Amino acid sequence: MKLFSCQGCGQLLYFENIRCENCGRALGYISDLTEISALEPNVNGGWTALAAQGVAYKFCRNYEAYTCNWMVPAAGTEDFCAACRHNKTIPDLSVPGNAILWGKIEVAKHRLFYSLLRLGLPLENRNDNPEHGLAFEFLADMPETHAQGVMTGHDNGLITLALKEADDVMREKVRGEMGEPYRTLLGHMRHESGHYFWDRLVATQPGWLDAFRALFGDDRLDYDQALQRHYNEGAPAGWQDGYVSVYATTHPWEDFAETWAHYLHIVDTLETAGAFGLKVKPRRAQGALGAKIDFDPYKAVRMDQLIDAWLPIEFATNSLNRSMGLLDLYPFMLTPQVIEKLAFVHALTHERQALRKAS
Repeated sequence: MKLFSCQGCGQLLYFENIRCENCGRALGYISDLTEISALEPNVNGGWTALAAQGVAYKFCRNYEAYTCNWMVPAAGTEDFCAACRHNKTIPDLSVPGNAILWGKIEVAKHRLFYSLLRLGLPLENRNDNPEHGLAFEFLADMPETHAQGVMTGHDNGLITLALKEADDVMREKVRGEMGEPYRTLLGHMRHESGHYFWDRLVATQPGWLDAFRALFGDDRLDYDQALQRHYNEGAPAGWQDGYVSVYATTHPWEDFAETWAHYLHIVDTLETAGAFGLKVKPRRAQGALGAKIDFDPYKAVRMDQLIDAWLPIEFATNSLNRSMGLLDLYPFMLTPQVIEKLAFVHALTHERQALRKAS
């Protein structure tokens, strides 16, 4: 993610900030500009954005629930921002604690949408496309002891996320039980969005589908049987050579979704590192493992440009985490075959950018 600053005083900002801690100005994110803007109240009850040369905006309707700091044009008809208009079901906010958990989910979802918008991906909602538009349900388990728990997943454009995943203690417990090196809300969001974009960008395009099957495997394999086999037998021996994670070995659909998520991990983290001017030049590496991010990772032409920057950054940040006694920031191995799969995602997303520019 890029680095933001207040137009009023220059204070550096987090993506989620709603007020500048230095000058006190209200802040809002304007997705069309990819910018957090300092705001001044105007006579019409809205806000004038300093980053948009005085254009009037209003906050997304979910600002009132303290879950969104994105804005929409004051003159428009939309009440919800480009991220929140995809919500189909939100938790019952009358239940104590649900508002806090929903707020954590929205932080992750908005960071997902930052990346999807930067990549210029198609983002129809259920109003645009009632059958196949992208929508989210954030659901809590039913209180009855016999009720089946909510399962996180994707079905024909509808992404369901179990509210309990926003409970840090519960999520860490599941991560340990599943033997996962990494489990986060943002990771869930990126993974499930991969299923949606496989449906949108791969399954409907014969050329891309053939290339997918040659690299990831045959998606026509019975998914339920593959899932059952995964939970009964685990990953095959030597899985690390061709898959970015254990779960990616389940089925070609899961392999793509995991690869998609990791591509977003890499691109967005590199943009953040570049925004801070981060350079890596290990003193003992004799010139190896050096990196300087002096390009826009979201617009990188070649996948090897991303990988050449990522591997040194990954090694450095993992080393920093270990110095704090924490798990590795990126506890995964990128083998040549995994990089080839990441390159498939890179080509897929960049074709979308090329089509958008051509139009």
